[in-house]
Amino acid sequence: MIISGGENISSVEVEGVLLRHPAVQEVAIVGLPHERWGEAPHAFVVLRNGAVATEDELREFARSHLAHFKAPHSVTFIEALPKTATGKLKNTFCAVAEARSQSSEGLQGFLLTL
Repeated sequence: MIISGGENISSVEVEGVLLRHPAVQEVAIVGLPHERWGEAPHAFVVLRNGAVATEDELREFARSHLAHFKAPHSVTFIEALPKTATGKLKNTFCAVAEARSQSSEGLQGFLLTL
């Protein structure tokens, strides 16, 4: 659960909407620190082979299907989401993404470790 400006945002709900976009293969929504709202949703997106999408396109898609405060404030495109041997998203992924977003390396430094 992401709490943004006092509003509860279900990451599962936002992921479900983005998965309906034809270019999206996988997505993980995490809450990243935000100066004004406390936390804001951020999307890590894996695109389908050969598919193309922009950050603005995915944000607008989410806004057209969700209350606008639930839409991701930002999107990072990655090649694959880190998973456990059973195929589930690694629990540490979200925590490390949040911690790294606050470090001097930022999310780019985090992505280099994936």
